[in-house]
Amino acid sequence: MRLGIDWGGTKIEIIALSNEGEELFRQRVDTPRDDYEGCLEAVRFLVEAAEQATGQTGTLGLGIPGSLSPKTGLVKNANSTWMNGKPLDKDLQRVLGRPVRIQNDANCLAVSEATDGAGAGAHIVHAIIIGTGSGSGIAIDAKAHLGANGIGGEWGAITVPWLKPEEYPGPDSWIGHKGAIDRWCSGTGFQLDYKDRTGTLLKGHEIMALKRSGDTVATAVYEAYVSRLARALAMSANLLDPDVFVLGGGMSNIDELYADLPAAMEPYIFSDTYETPIRKAMHGDSSGVRGAAWLWG
Repeated sequence: MRLGIDWGGTKIEIIALSNEGEELFRQRVDTPRDDYEGCLEAVRFLVEAAEQATGQTGTLGLGIPGSLSPKTGLVKNANSTWMNGKPLDKDLQRVLGRPVRIQNDANCLAVSEATDGAGAGAHIVHAIIIGTGSGSGIAIDAKAHLGANGIGGEWGAITVPWLKPEEYPGPDSWIGHKGAIDRWCSGTGFQLDYKDRTGTLLKGHEIMALKRSGDTVATAVYEAYVSRLARALAMSANLLDPDVFVLGGGMSNIDELYADLPAAMEPYIFSDTYETPIRKAMHGDSSGVRGAAWLWG
């Protein structure tokens, strides 16, 4: 049995998978925000619940919104900032009495979709999270590409490329750079763009409902979002040239994106032809936690 945990900013979820990928157990709890020890205890509780329910023990993989530094072994770049600077793998091994494999949550999405999802069989899968934040992970032959410094796939930290004059320098982000992909290509960025133009904060699905009804402001917000995401994807196409892009997170449920992004990417891609597919994550919200379990694949 393989256990996977997705440690997010709002919830911590566990899944138990058989060797064939069958779901045996799933449970989630609210994340004890700003409470590192409380989060360790939540993981312990979930592991015990899964193993009691299934009568089996399992390997454990963990997806986090950050990564372990190869130099220090400590968590870095996590937007759940209370885990930064912590020896998470060692602390979990102490709490659970077993080794734990840890990867960035976007890498877990990539591994999941490359293993038995929308990117199954592809050599290089670039998985993009467009949810509360925006980041990415890379899977090569269904294995996470961490990189020499533990920052492989940190696409969200880059400024949206080919900025237009009216976009420069872009809004601030928690990363510290203006106009970062994480800020502009996330669902949060989509909502804030609408708020900046109207003074009203709406949810993404509400903005899309207005756009579909012909509202001119909502349409302009959507078109700006498509342009920025397309430029960010085109940068990856020129650098990485993946076999497939897989989109996850709340914004990935906007069906229009899959029709509109290819044409918006085309002017920025350094090739006479470009036919790489852009697909929705097959496992949806489960991809991250499934990918964590497959870290022991």
